[in-house]
Amino acid sequence: MSLKNLFLRTVAVIAIGSSALFVPAAQAQDKGYVTVEPAQPSDTTGKIEVLEFFAYSCPHCNTLEPMVQTWAKTLPDNVVLKPVPVAFNASMADLQKLYYSLESLNRLDLHPEVFKAIHGERKRIYDAKGITDWVVSKGVDRKSFEDVFNSFGLQSKVTRANELAKAYNIEGTPSIAVGGKYVTSPTLANSYEGTITQAQKLVEMVNE
Repeated sequence: MSLKNLFLRTVAVIAIGSSALFVPAAQAQDKGYVTVEPAQPSDTTGKIEVLEFFAYSCPHCNTLEPMVQTWAKTLPDNVVLKPVPVAFNASMADLQKLYYSLESLNRLDLHPEVFKAIHGERKRIYDAKGITDWVVSKGVDRKSFEDVFNSFGLQSKVTRANELAKAYNIEGTPSIAVGGKYVTSPTLANSYEGTITQAQKLVEMVNE
């Protein structure tokens, strides 16, 4: 084979390979969701899980969160919504611990307040000290919060959150996973409202 023909053949192979790489992304955009491979089991026995992958520091999560909470009230009894705080780097880990601390202390009424503090009031509650001072200002006992925040049980929840983000190949927030099989997001669904609409369709698909 001549060098020219070898070069042309190589270019053709590269072109075909590149097309194969880009087709799934285009298809995902068209569908509004991607399929999880392999499908993931539910951590909640007998329930279809909807996992809301979020980060308190994410402005897009701040926008979508009220829509998710409104939608959650319409979900059937066999569907459970589970927020999953995501950390893409070590500096975000304390915010993961904040969510699970509020959950453990039965103070998830402060969950939307965290978004408001960061995005509306521009409070810098990103590290343990800033987070603790803010939570205490909301009427939570300092020692009770610190005990939970630094507990082994809470770290286990953070570890599980990281495992889920990896298993679902979460590369951005917010993302919503449904039934261990599908993931949608504002990027895939082209809007915040579209994300909720698509997530509802996915719940119905899994629930058939």
